[in-house]
Amino acid sequence: MDSNILKKIKALPPLDDTIMKIQRICTDKNSSLNDLVKVVEGDPMLTANILKSSNSPLYGFSREIKNISHAISLFGMATIRGFALSSAIKQNIKINLSPYDLTNAKFLEISIAQSALMFNWFTKVNRDMLDILVPASFMMEVGKIIIANEVVEQGKSEEFLSGLKKAKTPSEVSALENEVIGFSNEEITAKIFEQWNLETELVETIRYSNAPTEADEHIQPFATALLIIKNSINIFGQLEDSAITSSLEILAKNDLNQEVFLNAVEKVKQ
Repeated sequence: MDSNILKKIKALPPLDDTIMKIQRICTDKNSSLNDLVKVVEGDPMLTANILKSSNSPLYGFSREIKNISHAISLFGMATIRGFALSSAIKQNIKINLSPYDLTNAKFLEISIAQSALMFNWFTKVNRDMLDILVPASFMMEVGKIIIANEVVEQGKSEEFLSGLKKAKTPSEVSALENEVIGFSNEEITAKIFEQWNLETELVETIRYSNAPTEADEHIQPFATALLIIKNSINIFGQLEDSAITSSLEILAKNDLNQEVFLNAVEKVKQ
């Protein structure tokens, strides 16, 4: 990987104390929901960001979520952890996504939609896997922030946008990223997570989300789920018919229940 990019990743500030505490609580099987409530409520800005994300209509809750205790009881620790990590990204990394023709608000909307679809889907498939899948789905596009900054610094914005107009799928975007900058979103996101000492399963799930069969066997189901999510919701659109058809093919190839997935799609669409 380009040494300049590695320097930028290594220069990122560490996760703050609140996020680190949330990390420890969410990965400790002996911790409780109350432990998490106390830590989050001690950070007013983080509390506000989590409540804003929690109240996205994509999750389909009929009533407003007004406090962290309510949010955690509805979502569980894994999703709150995803919200918290997203908040940390916004605070620690300068965001300019103009090379992807994205506003910051649109980028956040995509991340929330990806997380919402994963949450609604795997709640009915395997809740234990949500510990990795929800943070992964919420954070899997983070590398685009670093890539976009590098594209701008190198004066390659027009070249990148021109290539983006020809791309049609997330894998083609990854190929473009490699062509213009020398690495993909998946690679850089995995490196960021390694820098922050997040668990190996989370790092590897993102690293192999374009090619799940290349991952270790125990990572493949996680990476496959992430591939399906970003195939369904990405910078080109959210839950378009053609994307869902393509996702159903991946589900069939991996002997995954299509009906459960389609039910989650309909819930997010509503």
